[in-house]
Amino acid sequence: MSFNLLSEDWLLPLLILTFGLLAVVGMLLRVRLWRQGQKEPVAIFAGLKAMPKRYLVDLHHVVARDKAMSHTHVATAGGFVLSALLIVVVHVFQLESQVLSWGLLVSLALMLAGAAFVFYRRVNPPSRLSKGAWMRLPKSLIAFAVSFFLLTLPTSGLVPLGWGGEALNIFLLIGVIWGMGELVFGMGWGGPMKHAFAGALHLAFHRRPERFSGGRSTGLKVLDLEANKLGVEKPADFKWNQLLGFDACVQCGKCEAMCPAFAAGQPLNPKKLIQDMVVGLSGGSDKHYAGSPYPGKKIAEARGGAHNPIVNGLVQADTLWACTTCRACVEECPMMIEHVDAIVDIRRFLTLEKGQTPEKGVEVLENLIYTDNPNGLVPHHRSHWAADQDLKLMSEVKRADVLFWVSDGAFDMRSQRILKAFVQIVKAAGIDMVILGDEELDCGDVARRLGDEATFQRLAKRNIKTLCQYDFNCIVTTDPHAFHTLRNEYPDLYPEGEKPQYPVWHHSTFINQLAEKGLIQLRAYQGGKVTYHDPCYLGRYNGEYQSPRALLKLLGCELVEMERSGFRSRCCGGGGAAPITDIPGEKRIADMRMQDIRHTGADLVAVGCQQCTAMLEGVVEPRPQVKDIAEIVAEALLLDKPSAEAFVWTPESSVEPV
Repeated sequence: MSFNLLSEDWLLPLLILTFGLLAVVGMLLRVRLWRQGQKEPVAIFAGLKAMPKRYLVDLHHVVARDKAMSHTHVATAGGFVLSALLIVVVHVFQLESQVLSWGLLVSLALMLAGAAFVFYRRVNPPSRLSKGAWMRLPKSLIAFAVSFFLLTLPTSGLVPLGWGGEALNIFLLIGVIWGMGELVFGMGWGGPMKHAFAGALHLAFHRRPERFSGGRSTGLKVLDLEANKLGVEKPADFKWNQLLGFDACVQCGKCEAMCPAFAAGQPLNPKKLIQDMVVGLSGGSDKHYAGSPYPGKKIAEARGGAHNPIVNGLVQADTLWACTTCRACVEECPMMIEHVDAIVDIRRFLTLEKGQTPEKGVEVLENLIYTDNPNGLVPHHRSHWAADQDLKLMSEVKRADVLFWVSDGAFDMRSQRILKAFVQIVKAAGIDMVILGDEELDCGDVARRLGDEATFQRLAKRNIKTLCQYDFNCIVTTDPHAFHTLRNEYPDLYPEGEKPQYPVWHHSTFINQLAEKGLIQLRAYQGGKVTYHDPCYLGRYNGEYQSPRALLKLLGCELVEMERSGFRSRCCGGGGAAPITDIPGEKRIADMRMQDIRHTGADLVAVGCQQCTAMLEGVVEPRPQVKDIAEIVAEALLLDKPSAEAFVWTPESSVEPV
């Protein structure tokens, strides 16, 4: 050959700089694609400054759930970043330092170890992992690490300059071009490594910065009802940093593995949905997608562009309506992508602009408009369940310690048993509690998840007006959907400067504190094994996993956990208006959840949600008995009032749930 890559001073720096320049050009073009989206203000310098911590702490908090992959990612990504910096110093600026050269060798060896494990994992990959271009990534990582390791040996003093023959030079040239083509050039031009570039900026300019540093952000964003277009019709209607988030997807399929609709054979795969949005971002079709399709759908049928409609182009409407909004996909995503926001944004356009809500959804929305409840029942019957409960109305007393938000369980006979059990517990504790009665309207959760932001805001503002008339220390509800909506979504709709000062509690947290403060006494539970089903809107949305379990343990229950519990709990299928849209699949989500329960051998499943109770009791018998936490505690009450220090429910006594 006419060159020696190991000894020519100009060739390797030229290759590195060329690939680097091409990568920068590709990155700028990628940014241009994201900027097709709508404006969204971000704190540029603060975001870039926070990005390293968000990557090392928040992102790795999710990745670390799989210890093997966490260590692999640290070795591979950490080794690559460090070696890339040292390659510039050692091989571009040609700074002669054995210390730096040895540092480069160590970082490349670390990267190679990680790449070897990635290669091993890809030998027989799980079905959730996308194949295609991702199958060549470990080979590219190895080519990069090995070629630059050999090129660095002379500068480290381990081998003489000019060592190796023509065959080695050809091998190294191929290795450098292959490795840098994938890891550097591909980072800007749409290869698998684009996730490193897009992912870093996604963390810096995330649409929900509150999620970082241990925070939580789960409430849907308020839609401006005065906007020219309501919701998202085409990819360019998303905020630009949402498009950036879609592009950060690593196609790991963790969202797919956790999605209840996908497992049930309904036409939703959250990973495929995000990849379809990437197709829409850049134009073209999904023919190169190499992952699992939507159940019952074929690959290579999705086509679109940034300014083309999403529905009936990139996705079908039933894909969107199959989502239960359980946030399992969001909870599992290592890149912290917001799938649910995207789905609801598109639903909003279908409902508000096109009037294309599924038939049952239209009926529910009309009921909410005309009767202020989703079932179309007589509004002034809302307090009939409490006729024998000796509960005062807030309109009569004007002030109380606890305002009980009853929710639409007031119209359902099964849910009324839960409400009455809770009232019994509170009375036993001697707590002053009232209800709004007919003044309480539906909280608007169902309307908002169906995409009808207008009806949600109307209901919310009327409820807020009612709440602002009265004086109380806290709100308690047995409905996690109302709990979430009141706690996390209503504050955005309060008049400027009038944010609510009261805490909102789920009844499981409230009862647990009553028990811990000694305000109620309980006898030991006498039944068999008990398992607890985590409601999505209590657990993943609000982080409350411990209070219900603490109560069950306080009762002396033999608590057995399902394989999927806590933040990985399987949805019951009742959220996101899924029972209303009723998209068919191969199985029922509630049946799958009951099978999880059966595997524990439990005799009783404890729940903390009226919707979960309805869904699980809808499973055909034989099955374990289903009871709400309040019902279990009420049965164990010792009615002799205990001697306990007075405890006043005030905002200062509230604590954030774990």
